Amino acid sequence: MSNLDDIQDVFLRTKLHDEKNISIINDACEEGRIDEASRDYLLNLYTDSMDWFREVFLYIGKCFGAPKAAVHEYDYEKDAVIDSPITISSINPLEPYLVNHRLDDDPMRNQFFMITDRHKIDLAVSSIITVIVGAQKNVNRAIEKISGKYYDDYTAEVAKAAYDVIAKTGREASARAISEKIKEAFSKGFITDASETVLEIIGSSHNKIAANMVRELDKIKKPYERLEDVWRIKCLFDLVPQARTFIERVCKMWPEKIIGVRDKFFDITNPRGYRDAKLVLNIGHNGDVVPMEIICQVRTFFEFEHQTHSVYEKSRKIKTATAHSREQLENQTETLHIEGVKKYNAMICDCVDDLFDRIGWNILYSDGNEDMLFEGFPRISTIYYPQKITDTILEKVDNAVENEVFFVQNAPVKLSKDQEIRIFRWMAKFILVSAMPYSYADWTVNTNTMSGKFFNFIMKELQRYYKK
Repeated sequence: MSNLDDIQDVFLRTKLHDEKNISIINDACEEGRIDEASRDYLLNLYTDSMDWFREVFLYIGKCFGAPKAAVHEYDYEKDAVIDSPITISSINPLEPYLVNHRLDDDPMRNQFFMITDRHKIDLAVSSIITVIVGAQKNVNRAIEKISGKYYDDYTAEVAKAAYDVIAKTGREASARAISEKIKEAFSKGFITDASETVLEIIGSSHNKIAANMVRELDKIKKPYERLEDVWRIKCLFDLVPQARTFIERVCKMWPEKIIGVRDKFFDITNPRGYRDAKLVLNIGHNGDVVPMEIICQVRTFFEFEHQTHSVYEKSRKIKTATAHSREQLENQTETLHIEGVKKYNAMICDCVDDLFDRIGWNILYSDGNEDMLFEGFPRISTIYYPQKITDTILEKVDNAVENEVFFVQNAPVKLSKDQEIRIFRWMAKFILVSAMPYSYADWTVNTNTMSGKFFNFIMKELQRYYKK
């Protein structure tokens, strides 16, 4: 079969798949499982899917440049690449693929290495990002999400918004009654025009608050607007700050394309235990909204996330699960989550050990000037750590160095206290921007090295902050 035949076959298979998806969407609308607005939104995402998938492909190229290795098909179930490489002409929305790119903006590239045998270098951390480009989301699963979880969340938010508006007038009993009526009305059918339905429920007795009610209800995202992963990619980084550098770069490149950004790397309250970040771009044209979801995750956590996802899917499918069985699944997820954080933080501790000498030499070379080899990094994220906690921890680092709790070992020359403080301050900042905080307090890196003790010191201080 020639290359041209291959291309035609891919387009034909995609076209037939589009037609099947369109039929399923229209049937769901006719059956009342979704409304016309949801149908139109889904049809836009699932029509001409080859064109949208090519758009995903082009955006990846704009984000990263050319691939640094061959492109391969990817097997979701086995979490593995399929051995034979694929060509650009073979890429299609029905099959996921995996590709490796380089993050050229990585501020720490080439810093994490070990010399294994004189001239031989072993990279401990690299600037290479593994990008897993997902196949088009199954349309039945998309409809299930819109009419299920997303609709339930929408209903709850509408009921709460109505309650809040009425309660502000001092009518709490009326607010509770209206809220319950809204939940009952929305449970009888699929409704996405909240304003019209709620105004009918509250009646003329609440005319004075009607305008404010509509304003608040219109702020609530429709169920179909919450579907952001029909087109999706997952980027695997070695370090959290690499992922944040990438997200910042994309936000600067296309500020008008950003639908939303969510950073949960340091979120210890996340009930499903995921530690990742999500960036959603609009790749649509001419006013159409076509979201592309970019999940950013660290490699060492990915294998644990892969296991927790299977646990999550299992719990999702158990409609009639007992409280005990659900608790068991949640505990299993939490255990995997804890192991993922431990493994990642152990790697960060190793990086601290590798960096100590290099930071020390760099500070000696700079002779009191800025640390040019590490200019602009590490930059403290203010998403979770306000300046106050950062300043408090750095002040404690200064005191610990002054009291010789921490000191530089095997220095080539006698270091002043100021030089030692600069070294440990830099390492403290690196730990703060790189290590994941714990949702528990009883785990430490098991090491007697100076870097290990310092790592545990910083993480303990962070735990104090989270307990407040």
